Amino acid sequence: MGLTLSLQGLVLLYCVPGSDVHACVQIEASQTSFLPKLDVVFILGLSLNIYEGEVLGLLGPNGAGKSTAIRMITGETTLTAGQVGDGATSHLQDHAPAFLGYCPQDDPLWPDLTVHEHLRVYAAVKGVRKEDTAAVNRIVNALQLQDYLKKKPRKLSAGITRKLCFAMCMLGDPTVLLLDEPSTGMDPNGQKMIRAALKTKETGAILTTHYMEEAEAVCDRVAIVVSGQLRCIGSIQYLKNKFGKGYLLEIKVKDPERADLLHAEILRIFPSAARQERFPSLLVYKVPMEDALPLSQSFSKLEEAKRNFSLEEYSFSLNTLAQASDFKARCALKA
Repeated sequence: MGLTLSLQGLVLLYCVPGSDVHACVQIEASQTSFLPKLDVVFILGLSLNIYEGEVLGLLGPNGAGKSTAIRMITGETTLTAGQVGDGATSHLQDHAPAFLGYCPQDDPLWPDLTVHEHLRVYAAVKGVRKEDTAAVNRIVNALQLQDYLKKKPRKLSAGITRKLCFAMCMLGDPTVLLLDEPSTGMDPNGQKMIRAALKTKETGAILTTHYMEEAEAVCDRVAIVVSGQLRCIGSIQYLKNKFGKGYLLEIKVKDPERADLLHAEILRIFPSAARQERFPSLLVYKVPMEDALPLSQSFSKLEEAKRNFSLEEYSFSLNTLAQASDFKARCALKA
């Protein structure tokens, strides 16, 4: 059976100039792929609202469909069914270059153009007048690209290349930014520049990232996507409270045959602990805050268990957004 692709049922909303609604770009689509020789159906169906001034983070494991969702919005992936609208207009593809700022994973650069020439070309495409040099200068200064303006892509590091791509997508004051892992390859200073630039913009933005600290620093809300479907959406604090509240206990055991006895001991120390993973030499638990107080007593009991069960090592730490999203992804994959 050949590969087939259809799109239906995905909804995204954010703002376009002149719209009289707060949530503005509406995309309806879903993607279904039937893979040859495999009884596999991949379905992408998202319903999201992105508001003016909001940065929405798309998180999920590799292959979850984050980049596919971005490509459907831009039209890079052709929709068999579905629509793009702003509440008043159901199709906005004809206006995409004007209101979208797109930074794809793959750097869309010409090998024979300098950094400055790239910026001038993209500025022209976005409707920036040739004499309006201030628009280009602002983004050049914000990202500290002054020393690279006369260089061509092959002379740039991976981090500077990503800065250039981000700069190009910001030209023309787009209403919506689509950022597919924009800071990959950048040093910490470059990542801070990207975050600062996003924080000063009043546009709606969708950001896919593998940097959880980036999501926490920049995103107003986070959507967790697994196997092409939306599994959870909310503010950073909401996700932490719902899936990441408490502590994560990871134990490496030397004697797997004593794992059941060790499990009973962990439940004695932390009665409400929930086991997340079990491998021959690794046990992972989610421990509620109230079970771990006082912390000094918890560590004392864990040290005692380490001696009694000859544990190789253990770690006991606060859950992070990364752990919360990973946990949600694992639960969805098992469902």
